[in-house]
Amino acid sequence: MFLDYFALGLLFFVVLVIFYGVIAIHDIPYEIAKKRNHPQQDALHIAGWVSLFTMHAIWPFLWIWATLYREDRGWGFSNGKKRELILEGEVRELMEKVEDLNQRLASIETPKTDKVSEHTPEQQPKQEV
Repeated sequence: MFLDYFALGLLFFVVLVIFYGVIAIHDIPYEIAKKRNHPQQDALHIAGWVSLFTMHAIWPFLWIWATLYREDRGWGFSNGKKRELILEGEVRELMEKVEDLNQRLASIETPKTDKVSEHTPEQQPKQEV
């Protein structure tokens, strides 16, 4: 008689552990989304509960959806090219500035060398005494 009650208690315990385990597993995508500050956290949480009714058939897609977004890079699809274009424009602008500064420096240095050469004693006309 004791073994019957023990088996029944063990059966209830296993069913409860599996039940709560499934509920805990369904919430993993939401926890990932919350950690990554996902903009669609609520939708992921609701979809996780819906996945309970589909026997977790959509759960892998929820996990992928939750992990695609990162706060530092967004969705990661188009930000890289946009950043590259911005950086390319900034580099081009800096190259133009450097070239402009080189031209300005050359124009400043050139007259000084001419003025210095005008006043050298060898080039001045000699005066007769």
